[in-house]
Amino acid sequence: MNMHPGDVLAPPPPRSLADTGLNIVMMRDILLKTMFRQNLETVSQVSRAVCLPIPVAQELVDLAREQKLVEAMGNMHATSSSEMVYQLSEAGRARALDALSQSEYYGAMPVPLDVYYEQTRRQSVTNIQITRQMLEGSMGHLILPEGMLENLGPAVSSGRSILLYGPPGNGKSSISNGIRDALGDRIYVPRCIEYAGQVITVYDPIVHNKAEALEDDPTSLRRSSNRFDQRYVLCDRPTVMTGGELTLDMLDLNYNKTSRTYQASLQLKATGGVFIVDDLGRQQEPPQSIINRWIVPMEAGYDILALQSGEKFEVPFDTLVIFSTNFHPNQMFDGAALRRIFFKIKIDGPTQEEFLKVLAMIAKKKGMPLDEDSLVHLVRNKYPEIGNVYANFHGPFLVDQMAAMCDYEGQPYRMTPELVDRAWANLFVRDEEIHH
Repeated sequence: MNMHPGDVLAPPPPRSLADTGLNIVMMRDILLKTMFRQNLETVSQVSRAVCLPIPVAQELVDLAREQKLVEAMGNMHATSSSEMVYQLSEAGRARALDALSQSEYYGAMPVPLDVYYEQTRRQSVTNIQITRQMLEGSMGHLILPEGMLENLGPAVSSGRSILLYGPPGNGKSSISNGIRDALGDRIYVPRCIEYAGQVITVYDPIVHNKAEALEDDPTSLRRSSNRFDQRYVLCDRPTVMTGGELTLDMLDLNYNKTSRTYQASLQLKATGGVFIVDDLGRQQEPPQSIINRWIVPMEAGYDILALQSGEKFEVPFDTLVIFSTNFHPNQMFDGAALRRIFFKIKIDGPTQEEFLKVLAMIAKKKGMPLDEDSLVHLVRNKYPEIGNVYANFHGPFLVDQMAAMCDYEGQPYRMTPELVDRAWANLFVRDEEIHH
């Protein structure tokens, strides 16, 4: 099934407590903890806090009332609507404190792991049909080598792992971001999931870009906010980008011993989106170890995580993994690891002609007239110093340097051989011994 942006099927809201797929005692305890921590008094407040429709929230409150854990206090607030006011009984407060001592988690009801699996399949990143127009739209600002989009297109559409390699400063990170932007649509991210009675927080405002909420019109017969299960958040497809700071324990569940709660691993947060490992080879762990950690997820479509108890369980792995490195792959991986990275694309430096094209484009954008003597000086006198190796970042760097010098001197933007020399001196640090 190929999808186009906007085609993702929304998770339907539960119509009853049974529809949530959760254990009744667990839901009751989350209700009590939430009422205790947030001082909630009405069913509409409870509904918003635990992310259940009002009729289902009422069903849960009624269940707690039957167990003498919640008491109805009548319509006590003259300023409020005709809603009934509730409070925890002595037994309810005691139960809330006991439940909090086991886990500090309260708020949104979790989504059972098996239910989340189904939603993951409905919005899989492998279902997206990427077109050339989509890639051009997200990378139109980049000067790409001939045939680059033809290589990238099948790689992105397959949803398989990609290794971008080549000398530094030639746009590997920009291409990774362009791939992310090309996906363009939205998915439903669970606020948290549940497995074996444990709650694992998934939604992370740092990773997930929440879509603009549709405000309900009180006069409308159709309420937009109730069209999908509010235990999920509608977000842009997530992107997790890590560099040299990536450690292997970031790919495992994060357990907080003080609150006794779990945070999802980085790649679980990236489900349905893109995980970019930038600067591969700069991490503390060797590249082979990092690749080895990803082999099972990339091939099997699931990852294996462990609870504090040591119990292991499977979670969906539906992520487009992009590795980006300045090193040659043969220097970092054995043949078995390389075979498991499905697409390997070299991002090389530009030719002299391509470099001059980038330089001219940047200069035009900055309002800096081109000067033939300066360009000849750059190509004939400066680049031979570094073996005529061009990089895509050189053009913007040199133009920005010359513009800064002109700004400082109060001169109109211009290009001269003397300014080229000064800019070049900042592009490379001269190899010399510093005496202390």
